[in-house]
Amino acid sequence: MQESAFDKNTVTATPSEIIAQHRLVPVIALEQGDLAVPLAKALIAGGLPIAEITFRTAVAEQAIRSMVAQGGLCVGAGTVLSIDQVDQAREAGAKFIVSPGFNPAVVRHCLDLGLTVFPGTSTPSDLDMALDHGLTAVKFFPAEAMGGVAMLKAIAAPYRMMRFIPTGGIGPGNLNNYLSLPSVIACGGSWMVKPQLLVNGNFTAVEQLTREAVAMAQV
Repeated sequence: MQESAFDKNTVTATPSEIIAQHRLVPVIALEQGDLAVPLAKALIAGGLPIAEITFRTAVAEQAIRSMVAQGGLCVGAGTVLSIDQVDQAREAGAKFIVSPGFNPAVVRHCLDLGLTVFPGTSTPSDLDMALDHGLTAVKFFPAEAMGGVAMLKAIAAPYRMMRFIPTGGIGPGNLNNYLSLPSVIACGGSWMVKPQLLVNGNFTAVEQLTREAVAMAQV
């Protein structure tokens, strides 16, 4: 599977490599497009050059475009449910795609475009489909609702070749429980980018929470 490159200061890495290095993916729902640039700056200042902008809001495409233009971030699109959204995200500059479930049409389209894709999985059948599509890393969602660390251990055991990005209900209290699993490359979470912080323009808090999360993830 080909992956789009992320180029910063002449160092090129794939989205998967960047995510695995930092072990965190901030999952962001932006309601106002003009918040994208200050958010990008806060994430970078906090030491986390990654952003997953979810297609849950009308400004997602605009936000991706603005953050990509800002530079210094590996920007992806989340909650991608259709081929049209894949195309919108790619046109805006997204380097990776994340979906809540396993949509074969969406996955195939991403692979055809050379886009890194992390489809949502929660069952062995999902993982069989992922393997059939040549994937080696997927999202585990919704992590806590599906049984948390215990469930992930159980589902990962027969699929030792697969790596996971658990997302859903993860925060400072359980982050390292997931990251301690050999099958986990990173965790997705929104506690450092809560919508209320963004709406209030409290990017100092976003930067501080991001810095704390980064430190916790590297332990």
